[in-house]
This record gives sequence, C-alpha cells and structure tokens, in this order.
Amino acid sequence: MPRIPWAVHAPEPAVASGERDDRSNSRRGGEPEQPASRRTRKESPAEETTQLRVPPQAPQAESPAELTTQLRVPPRPESPAELTTQLRVPPQPESPAELTTQLRVPSPAELTTRLRIPSPSEDADETHPGAEESTQRADGATSSRHRGARRKPAVPSALAGRWARVARRLRPAYPRPGRTGWRRWVPSWRQWLGAWGLAIGLSGTFLVIAYAATDIPQNLNTYATQQDNVYFWSDGTPMARTGWVRRQAMPLKDIPQDVRWAVLAAENESFYSDPGISFKGISRALVRTVGEGNTEGGSTITQQYVKNVYLNQNRSVSRKFIEAMISLKLDQKMSKDKILEGYLNTSWFGRGTYGIQRAAQAYYGKDVGQLDASEAAMLASLLKGAGLYDPTLSQANHKRAVERWSWILDRMVKIGKLSPAERAKYRKFPEPTTQSQTFDTGKRSDYLVELATQYAKKAGHISDQQFDLGGYQIYTTFDRKRETALTDAVAKARKKALKDDPTTAKAAHYGASSVAADGKILAVYGGPDHRTQGYNESNATTVPAGSAFLPFVYAAGLEHGIHKTRDSTATPVTPETVYDGNDNVPVTTPEGPYWDRANKKVAAHNDGNKSWGRISLRRALAESVNVPFMQLGMDTGLDKVRQTAEAAGLLSSSMGPQVPALSLGNSTPSAIRMANAYATFAAGGSHIEPYSVRRLTRNGSQVALATPRPERAVSAEVAREVTEALTDAFGRAHPTAAGSAPDAAGKAGTTADDTAAWYVGTNASVSTAVVLYRIDLTKSLEPLPLKGLAGASADDVPYGIWAGAMSPLG
Repeated sequence: MPRIPWAVHAPEPAVASGERDDRSNSRRGGEPEQPASRRTRKESPAEETTQLRVPPQAPQAESPAELTTQLRVPPRPESPAELTTQLRVPPQPESPAELTTQLRVPSPAELTTRLRIPSPSEDADETHPGAEESTQRADGATSSRHRGARRKPAVPSALAGRWARVARRLRPAYPRPGRTGWRRWVPSWRQWLGAWGLAIGLSGTFLVIAYAATDIPQNLNTYATQQDNVYFWSDGTPMARTGWVRRQAMPLKDIPQDVRWAVLAAENESFYSDPGISFKGISRALVRTVGEGNTEGGSTITQQYVKNVYLNQNRSVSRKFIEAMISLKLDQKMSKDKILEGYLNTSWFGRGTYGIQRAAQAYYGKDVGQLDASEAAMLASLLKGAGLYDPTLSQANHKRAVERWSWILDRMVKIGKLSPAERAKYRKFPEPTTQSQTFDTGKRSDYLVELATQYAKKAGHISDQQFDLGGYQIYTTFDRKRETALTDAVAKARKKALKDDPTTAKAAHYGASSVAADGKILAVYGGPDHRTQGYNESNATTVPAGSAFLPFVYAAGLEHGIHKTRDSTATPVTPETVYDGNDNVPVTTPEGPYWDRANKKVAAHNDGNKSWGRISLRRALAESVNVPFMQLGMDTGLDKVRQTAEAAGLLSSSMGPQVPALSLGNSTPSAIRMANAYATFAAGGSHIEPYSVRRLTRNGSQVALATPRPERAVSAEVAREVTEALTDAFGRAHPTAAGSAPDAAGKAGTTADDTAAWYVGTNASVSTAVVLYRIDLTKSLEPLPLKGLAGASADDVPYGIWAGAMSPLG
C-alpha cells in the first residue's frame, strides 16, 4: 500500500464540549466563538468525531479519489494523560485488508501532532518517513485553519544562508579573537570593504531617490528676475531708468562670442561638456565647509544660475545639495545656451548692476554688443567678487583686476577661443569709467518718465504688475534739445518773477509742451520738481483757455457754415465774412436775444472793452476780438464748436458748459492738448493723438503698441485758412520775430478775470503751448489773479517762454 500523507489537528486539551461546539459552529458559519472568559471546564465532554481527509496521490492511479475516514476521540478527564485511539483506514485496491494504527493524542501543552500511516509491511509501531514529512505539511495546513494555530517558519533558502554566513563573517567581534594588542580592536579588511561598499550603496540609493524627488521650481526668484526699465531720448541715448534693480536681460544672440567665452574661461570652461555640476568642485566645497566652517565656490555656471534664479544666497550645505540636484535636472531639460543666457543676465557685476548688459553700460558706457574681448575679460573678472575686483575702488583692487584680466585672456587662448595674435593686441588694461552711468531719473525728467510710462502701459496693454517686473526699453519721442530749451526758458521766467515780485510769484505755476504735427510729444515742462510737486503742469486741466480757444470757433464756422434762422439751410462762412466787433453787443439766437438763468441778456465783451466796428472774421482772429466769435459760435451751433474742438485734439472731459461762453474759452484743456490741437491745423486738418513712446521692447523683443492713426478733423482748406489767420496774429503781435520766422503762427490767450495767460503757436510743423496761472495750494484750488505776473501786455511772459522753446527751430 502506498504511503499516504495524513494531517489531523489534535484535540485541544481540557476544552469543554460547549467550547468545541462553538468552534465547530464558527467553522460552519454559525455564531462567533465566545470569549475565553466565558468557557468552563466543568462540563462533561462528549465524544468528539472529526473527518480525516486523505488527499489523492498523484502517482497512484489505482486510488485517484480522495479518502476520508472517521476519527473518534474518546472523552478526556480534567487532567488527562496521554491519549491514544485507533485510526481505521478503509481497504485499498492493492491492500484490501483494513488497516489500523495507533493515534497518540498529545497532552494539553502541545498544539499539533504528526500522524504517520504505516505500510502493510511495516510494524504497527513504525512510522513511514515520507508519511511523516507529508504529515508535517498537512499538519501545518490544518493548523492554519484553526484559531490560535501557529504557522511553521519557512525553511531558509540556500542564498539566504550564504548571505547569513557572509554577514556573520563581516560582523565585527570585539575584541577580535586570535589577535593581540591594538589589533584586537581593528576591523579586518573584509569588514572595511563591506563598510565602504555599504556606504557607497546607501549613498548611491540616497542620491537616486533625491534626484527623483527633486523638482525644478516653477516660480523663479522674483528678485533675480526683476529688472529695471530704461527710457531713451528720441535720438536713442539713455534718458532715465526706473526700478529697484539695475538689470537688463539680453538674448544670447546679441551677446558677442568673445564676451561669452571670456566669462566661460573665467568661470567654467567645461560648461558645454559637464553634466551641470562639478563633482570635484562640490567635494572641495564640502571639505572646506565641514572642515573649516565656511563655504567655498566650486560651482559650475549651471549651479550659479540655479542659485541666482531658484534659490537664495544662503551659504549652507543643504542649499548646496539642493542646488546640485536642481542643476542636474536643469541640465537635462534646458539647453546649454539658454542656461548661459540666463546666467549672463542674472549675475551680479557690482555698481548696483545685474546682467552683462547693465554692467557694460555701468563700466564702459556702451551696450554689450559693442564690447571687445579685453573689456569682456575685465567684466568677467568681476564675477569673482565685484567688491574685490572693481579697479576703481582701490589700488589693491586695481592690481587684482589687472592680474585676473590678463589670466582670463590667457585662458581664452589656451582653450582656443582667442588667437595669440588677437591676444597680443590687448596689452593695455581697459580702464572702466570712474562713475557709473546710472541714467537715474532727475527732478524734471520724472515728468517725462511719468508720461511715457502711462502711455506705454495703455498702448502696450501692460498691467502695473507686469511693468514693475521690469525689463522694458521705452524709446520715447522726447527731444533732448527741445526739452532743454523749454526747461531753460521756464526757469528763466520763474527766476525773474521771483526776483521782481516774490510774494506773487510764490504761487505761480507754469505748464508747457511742444508737440509735432504727427502727434509726437517732443518736450514738456511739468514743474520744478516732481518729487515735491507730484502733478504734471503740462498735463493739468486747471485753468480756462480764454481767447486761445477762438481758432476752434473760427474753424467750426468755416467747416459747417451758419444758421441765422431755425431749420434754414446753412450759409457758408469765409474769412472775409463780416461780424459786429463792437463791445457789449447782445448775443442772439434765431428766436431773439439769449437770456441767462438770472433772466439777463447775455452780451459779449472785448479785451479792454474796445469796440472794433464791422470786422472780418480773419482780422477778428488776428486782433483777438471776442464779440464776433461769441456770435459766430451761436450761429454755427455750440454743438458744432464742441465737436470741432474735440476733433482737433481737446478732450471732451475738459470742455466747458455748452453756453455762449464756450466760444470764449470756458474749457480747461492742458498744455499738451492745446499744442496738439494747434498742430492739427499745421498738419492740414489731419489730427493724430499725442503720444510719447515710439517703440517699446522687452529684453530685446518688440512689444506691440497701439499706434495712433491720423483722422480728419477739418478739411485741408479750413486748416489752411485758420493757419493763415494765426500767421497774421503772430505777425501783428510780434513783427520782428515774424521777419525771421515767416512760417510761425500763434496766438495769445487771456481770460476776462485775469486768472490765466496762454501763448500757443506753431512753426515748422511743431506746436508749443505755454500757460501761466496762480494757485495757492495751501489754501484752495481756485485760480488767483495774475496781478501782472504775465507781463505788461498780459502775454509777454508766456510768449517769451514760447519763443525760447521754439528757438532751436530757427
């Protein structure tokens, strides 16, 4: 008979029948087993019966079916001794006789037993080796199905055994047996080798995990990417800059090769071949840091760039480690050229400058594209520490700078980026300027910067937040010579007024602007100092235009004609159309006299209450006679007058109430808008909105601007007729100047209450407007009488400023 593996769970010792029933129920899906505290051993145990499953044997074709038999365990007393029972095995094909064997039931201290089924040829008390082994496996399987059974530990594999033997040999035993003296405490070479291998393995694992867990930060260091905004005059020379940081980013394509390789030769000649970090440099830096308590360089350009734009300047081992991890990843994701470009635009070069472009301007007063290899080498030496290598700071600095400059040029020759012949040309140290050209805003240039900034944001659709990050190059329309002339003219008039009448002049305000016929703002005078007077006088809408508004009434009449009766056809108006020029003539409408809200007839008055009789409109404009234009405005229609003035360039927000006084200048335009509107006539009736920025770039890239386009304000014929009348006005008031400037055309403007004095005129397609008024800002915003501040003829001072501003035109 074959050897059959058997497995049976031994009866649990001294367990009451109720407990066994509970367990049996639990196995069959009944009620859960009761806690041990509720069990009792005083119950009389009944006889237990269980099924013994005999699995089929693979090689036994004769008995393929699984065999089962009954195992009866007799009742046990409270303190049983070892129990035995018989196990009956049904007859098998090859051994028809029934087999019986003795089953020993262990004591309560034992949990499992082994069952061995003997073969027919064996003695009843012998056990079959194979059955014993199979029984052990079956026993483990059966025990696992019972609560509280323990799983037999797995047999260790051969590989595990070998590793265990190696570990035992590597494990230090102190003192070492078989050694004497100090050798007893020294690990063996195997132990040293194992320790080093373990350290390298752990370090490598740590680095791999750290590399995988490190991400390139999404948000750049705000300060590292912040730049200043640079403003330029119309001729392209720098005018001013704004921002906390002096930095201007430049595309790598605009940085010469000599400049790039001067920096690489000085800082990282293997930049294009290294993985982003220098293991030798990091090791040296760590040794210095740990051993001496300070940190040292050893960084590649990639690491320096990471430090500049992603991290901070904290000098610690942890920062150095993070820097290395990010550098490795950045080197895989970003091209070398982009990394070099970023590094050159974010590095500190001293003198308050960041980036090679600002450094070139600060030390040599030129753009980076104009640097030669010698100047580039000097700037590259500053990367080692501008405080130690700026040659203008001290003699010691100068000596260090010269030595490093020479060394960098030699390195460029060594790495093949500069020929010996070229190197021979650079024997003299390129001395930088002693003063940095900061192009900072000044007292008066702040007004220019303010205008240009407002226009750039609006026309470029740039938010305040974007603009404050910097990097913009604002090419303005401001003419340096005209600005100087206008500023000097106002300063001269102000100085004279303070000398003649300090009390009156103390509250005086001057606003002026020059605008070209194509809309370019060429010059402005906003005040003596933007830092003490925050508002811009040239852009203020404070006082009435007075009689300087008459050309717009004249243009409206010429353009639209007049209506003497309601619903009548418009009657054309020419420069020779005659109106009543006498003083105190009532203003009429098609229905009769015009009555104001006080139920009084409105009458027009001339300057000085002078009567001129019947006068042509052209002469009335030349002589600045108010009465004809007040009536002309009513005949043309005040809505048409307003429409013409706005089409010429005045803002609707500055227009006065639509009453007869509108024709006499109750509107309050700014000096910029008045100059722009007069320029419309000089431009043949085509108007272009005034603008102060002609081009805008950011880091060398063009930024689209909403460029103003010309629009027809009045016909070319009307514009010509208005200009001719203004030419007459200029010639009658200033015959001497008219002889030297035959194309000049202009007109003075006064108000009835003597609160403002204007002069607006054009010459060679450039228009300038000057306004003078008094306001005591410590008391109120109401205009005060000029009290002779404008001069004897009420326009001497404004005209003097105008003439001084126009003098560059010849």
